[in-house]
Amino acid sequence: MSEQDKQQQNEQQAEARDEQVAREEHQDAPEAEPVAGDVESAAEQASEPEQPSVEEELVQTQERLAKVEKALAEADIRAQAEMQNVRRRAERDVESAHKFALEKFAGDILTVADSLERGLATLDPQDDALKPAREGLELTLKVLLDVFAKYNLEQIDPQGEPFNPEHHEAMTMIPAPDVEPNSVVEVLEKGYQLNGRLIRPARVVVSKA
Repeated sequence: MSEQDKQQQNEQQAEARDEQVAREEHQDAPEAEPVAGDVESAAEQASEPEQPSVEEELVQTQERLAKVEKALAEADIRAQAEMQNVRRRAERDVESAHKFALEKFAGDILTVADSLERGLATLDPQDDALKPAREGLELTLKVLLDVFAKYNLEQIDPQGEPFNPEHHEAMTMIPAPDVEPNSVVEVLEKGYQLNGRLIRPARVVVSKA
């Protein structure tokens, strides 16, 4: 073998050894670390919440539906209660309007009864000549008071009764040793109430101690 052939064989063997060493180094080398993009993708996947199952979504939907149904039922109850309150208020207003529709008219016609009573007070009951006039006034007053009673217009005549500030108006106080203090000793003008509502107090004179 010539020197040239030996040199060529040595070079081929050296190349083979270098390739073997390179292959061994590549196998022993550690795996490359992931690049920044791979790290961000892994982090996003880790942070994503776990999606609920179909059964869990169904349960959540049923719970939301139950809450909505409860809210609608409560709203319906409140609406019905409000309607009942409105209806009751309307009924009370109508009833009050029926009861007290004649209040102004009654207040005006009371002066007729006052005039008849004052006319009777001026007629001497012992005078026979005035007897027909007196009887006529008494009959007219009785008819008028009967009409008042028909429409629940009641007369308040507190002669001799204890003074009641809710129904009486004290015009003056006088000494009256024969009666209890704070009693009505004289009725100057009778009072009236319509369906229990006072439309005019009785004007009275009250005894004092």
